[in-house]
Amino acid sequence: MLVDCANGVGALAASTLTQYIGQNLPLILENTLISSPGTLNHACGADYVKTMQRLPPSLADRLKPGQRACSLDGDADRLMYYYLDERGIFRMLDGDKIAALVAAFIVELVKASGLEGQLKVGLVQTAYANGASTKYLAAVSNVLRSYPFAYSMLPQRLPVKCVPTGVKHLHHAAEHYDIGVYFEANGHGTVLFSQPTQAKLRYHQPTTPAQSTALTHLKNLIDLINQTVGDALSDILLVEAVLAHKSYTGVEWDSLYVDLPNRLVKVTVADRNAFRTENAERRLVSPVGLQSKIDDLVRMYEGGRSFVRPSGTEDVVRVYAEAAIKSQADGE
Repeated sequence: MLVDCANGVGALAASTLTQYIGQNLPLILENTLISSPGTLNHACGADYVKTMQRLPPSLADRLKPGQRACSLDGDADRLMYYYLDERGIFRMLDGDKIAALVAAFIVELVKASGLEGQLKVGLVQTAYANGASTKYLAAVSNVLRSYPFAYSMLPQRLPVKCVPTGVKHLHHAAEHYDIGVYFEANGHGTVLFSQPTQAKLRYHQPTTPAQSTALTHLKNLIDLINQTVGDALSDILLVEAVLAHKSYTGVEWDSLYVDLPNRLVKVTVADRNAFRTENAERRLVSPVGLQSKIDDLVRMYEGGRSFVRPSGTEDVVRVYAEAAIKSQADGE
């Protein structure tokens, strides 16, 4: 698997990691120029892949159709997966896809371990999460019933909570579950196991070999996951462990649900403080009247959703839009 290290410090840690895992998970490290000025995140890295929605140019002649690859960001706390399909078309597997894969797997293990009803698994997202991922995880989309493979994997009644953007909000909300999964669409996230949950997993007595196996997998996840902070290298191991367990390729992972086409743009404004939001930053309170105009536009498109939120550091607002058809999501 190709790993784009974004010419950042993750290259050092990834190099050390390869020495431990060897051929169990062969990692081919790319963009490792950590001492060259101006190369950090330049046309590479997780943010480039997410924002541009395309392959880093440096991997264009390296990645083969069907082969998985991933990009770290400069300080290796974010992770973005992708692959080329059989036609050579770029397919992105972002934080929403990671959350769907991991949450479904954990729900499956909890049920198989005999602890269903005793452990509450929840997922935390932000407004930037693709609407298709939220519907998939909340099991409320009838459309998915036309995809037997996807619907068979649907985690039933999995609570999905939306919070304001920022790790502090996601992490805090995830702590309210026995097992809390949170991933931002940009690839930053982790899984939290509460202390009582960890104790329950240690002392629970399985009654069948299948329960014992599932319980062992859950305990192994606790050792594998970095619960303190987003850790792209730990998340790589988590994703690869789930894919290996399920015998999934990137194609099968990608087929869990189909992303709604979306667009994110940044607009310069005179005063970002004039823009105030509510409902986890999904609706504008001011300027007065602007939200109603957004609502009118959204109603014109199938699957339409849009929100505007101010930057916390500069006089810009970020405008997110999604719709069932790409041309509509891209419409000005």
